[in-house]
Amino acid sequence: MTRPLPFLLATAIAAAPTLALAQEEGATFGGASGPDLSIEAVEPDETQVTVGRAGEHPADIGRYLLASGAGAANLSPDGETIAFSWDVTGQSELWVMPASGGQPRQITFQTGVFAPIWTPDGGGLFFSADRDGNEQPGYFALAPDGNMEIEVLPAAAGDFRVFGDFAADGSFVYASTARGTGVFDIYRGTLDGDSAMIAEADLGLFAQSVSPDGKYAIVIERVGEDADNLYLLNLATQQMVTISEPPVENRASHTLGGFEWMPNSSGFYFSTNLDREFGTLAFYSLESGSFDRVFETDRDIENLELCGPGPGGSYLYWSRNEDGFDTLGGWHTVEKQPIAMPDLPEGRYTLDCEADGELMVRINGWQTPGEIWMTNPIEGKKNLVFAANLAGLDPDRLVRPEIVRYTARDGVELQGLLYLPQGAGTGADAPPVVFDVHGGPSGQSVASFEPVAQYHVARGVAVFQPNVRGSTGLGRTYSTLDDRERRLDSVRDLVDLKAALAADGLIDGDRAAVMGGSYGGYAVNAVLAEYPGEFIAGVSLYGVADWVTALEIASPLLKAADRIEYGDITQERWREYYTVNSPIRKADQITVPVLFSHGAMDPRIDIYETEVMVKTLRANGVEAPFVRIPDEGHGWRKLSNQLFYYRIQAEFIEEQLGVSIAE
Repeated sequence: MTRPLPFLLATAIAAAPTLALAQEEGATFGGASGPDLSIEAVEPDETQVTVGRAGEHPADIGRYLLASGAGAANLSPDGETIAFSWDVTGQSELWVMPASGGQPRQITFQTGVFAPIWTPDGGGLFFSADRDGNEQPGYFALAPDGNMEIEVLPAAAGDFRVFGDFAADGSFVYASTARGTGVFDIYRGTLDGDSAMIAEADLGLFAQSVSPDGKYAIVIERVGEDADNLYLLNLATQQMVTISEPPVENRASHTLGGFEWMPNSSGFYFSTNLDREFGTLAFYSLESGSFDRVFETDRDIENLELCGPGPGGSYLYWSRNEDGFDTLGGWHTVEKQPIAMPDLPEGRYTLDCEADGELMVRINGWQTPGEIWMTNPIEGKKNLVFAANLAGLDPDRLVRPEIVRYTARDGVELQGLLYLPQGAGTGADAPPVVFDVHGGPSGQSVASFEPVAQYHVARGVAVFQPNVRGSTGLGRTYSTLDDRERRLDSVRDLVDLKAALAADGLIDGDRAAVMGGSYGGYAVNAVLAEYPGEFIAGVSLYGVADWVTALEIASPLLKAADRIEYGDITQERWREYYTVNSPIRKADQITVPVLFSHGAMDPRIDIYETEVMVKTLRANGVEAPFVRIPDEGHGWRKLSNQLFYYRIQAEFIEEQLGVSIAE
């Protein structure tokens, strides 16, 4: 029997500073083989960071990085308390505050915690934390006042986990690779530390949401990075029913908006682009065993929230992704009519609605790194309860990105967000530019807070964030246009977009650099090798260099999707293809300086990938500085490492573009 959380917490000894470091020191997992320390590299040191004075313009890059706000946020079941992550201390920790507003209070310390999740009774908070970004977390729970904490499931070497949802009895479902095959199976755990597998997978299953009556769990199987199959798992019989499993050539996403169960467990709302370009609102009925679309849309419906009085919930809220800017939508489920939604600052929204219908909206936008609003759309009320700290930056000097569209050479319409310096000239007076390529490849450049972009535009450099083919948010077909043999078409898009922006006189095409992280790092490696002379410098952060190696040793979080996106590397056909079409095979064609960087704990892309590029370019006499960060994984989570690295990156880009403060 599962004990209630208050009892477990009362009998536990709090051990917050050490629980998240439950794995062995020096251990490496996933794709990480460990760094080659014989390669000359720069690593973080104890050098004191200075950020200049508040109000100075252009401001030091440190101030842009120090600007901070609320991360992932959730309302307590009674709607009275907000729990959220915030990295103001230098790494992400959990904080709580009244939903009505008031002083936030920190409740975790030195954990690097992910998103907070309330237990069903509101008596505790559940979270996961890994070691230096290795993505193999332990599970923990603590009291909302932060005074008691327990380790629910210890971290284990090779055990990647993805949390699903709580059942009303306090048990929870999650995906795990604990079986040792590198495949995600579905497990059911309890807060007193019990856990058992309830569904075995071939490639990877992920639990999503548990019905209010505790009988069913929604489960998905990833089909590439942009699609999934949808199933319903009976938690008592462990039998799985297929809800939607389209053929691969017609694959679709069913997870664009999350899942919102009816309070009586009769069915759930979700967003799907099955047989459509964009995710539209749908409802699955357990009685009929099928789903119907509620209405059509020309943009993806995301962030579904069902709440309010009545047995079926009275208010359904969502956001619409319009070219990377979100708008709010609402539907009165009883009166069958739209709900007028409040006007809020621009950006990307995440929503939560509990109790009688108070709607929390967390905003990360081009002018704010994270603020929280409490709204009541029915009563027409809104209240800013948590404001971001801009670290002395003038918000009026922050630049709103412009949406631009251009046609590629093969007729595909491309899109992106362009940050232009205030007062920028055109034609012969156009500014130099940095192309900032998102990862994924199924990511999307959106109107969120971009500290590095804002720094560069303040110093006279345009920043362009392209959504090349393969990006999401622009239609189901568009997200598939870079699959497998068409991978290099998306790389070519960077060249076409640069030419179009220069032809319009918006950028100086002769002073263009390209940067990106993860898959964006691959794009940097690839475009510099495939199209020498198009960009005068590159910045590749933890990017793929050799697809054969990368696909062979990819972390379990990637393998399930890779076979659709890239092809099955165990087949000779794809080994031959990527043996030829990997940046490392063409690295001798790169003739411009490239700044490389990688985290030694990266479980997704082995640091070996970057090391090979560094050694190859240096052997060819090409400038290739290398930043190696020992205590990070796939990206820089810690503020100290961000402050160290991005200053080096900014100086490198400005030197290559010939930028001075006067520009």
